[in-house]
Amino acid sequence: MKIKELPNLFFKNLGLRQTVIKNTFWLTVSEAIFRLSQFLLIIYSIRILGATEFGKFAFAFAFVSLFAFFSDFGLSDIATRELSQDKKNEKEYSGVLGLKILLTVGSLILVIIGSFFVTSDIIIKKVIWILAISTLIYNFSFIIWAFFRARQQMEYEAGAKIIQALIMAGIVIFVIFNFPSIENISWGYLIANLTAFIFLLIFFHFYIQPLKLSFNKAILRKFFLFSQFLGFATIFNAIILNIDSVIMGRLGQVTENGWYNAARTIVNLIYVVATLVWMSFYPTLSSLFKKSKEKFQKVWNYYMESMIILTVPLVVGCLTLAPRIFNFIYGQNFSSSIPSFQILIFAAGISFIYNPYIIILFVSDQQKKYLWTYSIAALINVIANIILIPRYSFYGASITMVITSIIILLLGIEFSRRMSYISLFNTRLLKIAIIVIFSGLIMLLVISQPIIYRLNVVFGVITGIVSYFTALFIFYKFLHKLNWLSNENF
Repeated sequence: MKIKELPNLFFKNLGLRQTVIKNTFWLTVSEAIFRLSQFLLIIYSIRILGATEFGKFAFAFAFVSLFAFFSDFGLSDIATRELSQDKKNEKEYSGVLGLKILLTVGSLILVIIGSFFVTSDIIIKKVIWILAISTLIYNFSFIIWAFFRARQQMEYEAGAKIIQALIMAGIVIFVIFNFPSIENISWGYLIANLTAFIFLLIFFHFYIQPLKLSFNKAILRKFFLFSQFLGFATIFNAIILNIDSVIMGRLGQVTENGWYNAARTIVNLIYVVATLVWMSFYPTLSSLFKKSKEKFQKVWNYYMESMIILTVPLVVGCLTLAPRIFNFIYGQNFSSSIPSFQILIFAAGISFIYNPYIIILFVSDQQKKYLWTYSIAALINVIANIILIPRYSFYGASITMVITSIIILLLGIEFSRRMSYISLFNTRLLKIAIIVIFSGLIMLLVISQPIIYRLNVVFGVITGIVSYFTALFIFYKFLHKLNWLSNENF
């Protein structure tokens, strides 16, 4: 390929594999910048505010998140699916925007009403109201990104996220260092999200297509019915992700909530990897589901292999280097968070494996099964948190996340298994898993060596990554020559 043709790889859709790689590249770059900036903002907030004050902020944000998911109600994913399967559906996009506005207003009303019941602290109430507006503005961006994803033009979403990350980093860091309080930091997030959102709307309106609003009852009803199962499942997922912090805050375990969310902050950064791969494969799988079952199977196999390959180094590395990671990021004051972090890493690893099963339910229009999966998991999650948090505090919340992840995995496998046209298990995946496990063991041996373990944690992480993928490459090439692995591509 000529050098002048190189930009086409990153800005045009030239083929199935290239499109997935291009989308993965842009999503990786944007999510890495956005999530890393968010991560650093939270780290600085924790260091400056301390566990107790940050615990209050985490409580307020978790409460807002319980209702903020209702503002999307699965609409973005449904819009991506419908628009990617038939370009003619773009004419209904104005109705999708109208439905999004209605859901957003409804979510804001619910948050405001609920804030009077969840806390009597006027400062926390104010923080809840400010964060509610900020979060809902940010969530509105999802429906714009859904349009980009449907056209498989993730480079536009990437640009929007990078700009948003830079704006937010500048404003919030200024507030953290000059006016450190949970209320002021909340205002910083609101101003940053509003500014970035205005830029996004202007770009979309003038460079993609003119923004139009429609409250056509037929379109509203169509997309609401399409998204209802996915939407309720999203709400149940919000319960799974946030009810633990809300319960701890309600029980007065504010400092413990700060320790718990210090651990969750790092784990959430790890979840980004799974999210990136999901977003890269979702439009392609949605498009192939009705066009070619054979290609759908091959792409799904590639997705599962990717998840298996990524899971082991993340789990092994984080479990082994956890004390070093926490001392590097937070210092000695958050050593109580380390066991919680190590438990949560297992939940993250399990989520990597269940995502390929869950995505089948998404693209195959099996929202009822998806709803059942997350409703059952949410019920078990709430019951377990109510039992374990009063007794074991945030360690109980961590254990509950592992239990919940296992439930989702088992239900995802069971519901996906009933679709006879998709093969969920094959010998190639088993062989890949075996290679990955042995590569993970080599990685463990390397990073456990005292000379490596005592290095700066950044060098330890890099050493672990290099040793793992080197071992994986050697195993793969050696066994491929022995014809132990079939050569399947898509």
